[in-house]
Amino acid sequence: MSYSRINLSRRQLFTRQSLTDAPSLPWVKEAQFTDLCTQCGECIKQCPIHIIRPSDGGFPRVDFELGECTFCYLCAEACPEPLFMPKTEPAWHARAVIEEGCLAQQNIDCRSCGDCCEPFAIRFKLAVGAVAQPQIDMAACTGCGACVAVCPTSAISIKNRLQESADVTE
Repeated sequence: MSYSRINLSRRQLFTRQSLTDAPSLPWVKEAQFTDLCTQCGECIKQCPIHIIRPSDGGFPRVDFELGECTFCYLCAEACPEPLFMPKTEPAWHARAVIEEGCLAQQNIDCRSCGDCCEPFAIRFKLAVGAVAQPQIDMAACTGCGACVAVCPTSAISIKNRLQESADVTE
């Protein structure tokens, strides 16, 4: 059993949020992040969209409720520590996940997530006797988070996941 996914923090024990699945910053070296980040706030100051906020412990984290990541790399360029991978690497393995509160899954027509998805990773599949259901093409999803803030029921989140062939929908 791997303890890497178990959060033993007392504070996290009593909260409803699970930040362990959410990405912190694009291109960041997750394994070294808490060891090397000095919490200087330079990445927060440089974010043109203002979606990087301090989280528990003062560590910066992208808050998709505020908007989408444009992958501008300014946060990495501003950081004085060797926390970030080169821009030539993938920004992260985070992808959008549609959860139970989705209006379409409750047979209410809503396409706000698909309308704002620039890479067209969220498409709607017609269903007999129901409204069209959203499906995410994991190969096309960049994990930018544009779909998160526009969801009226907060049913979409961005979660870290390794790209596996089982995650790709057709």
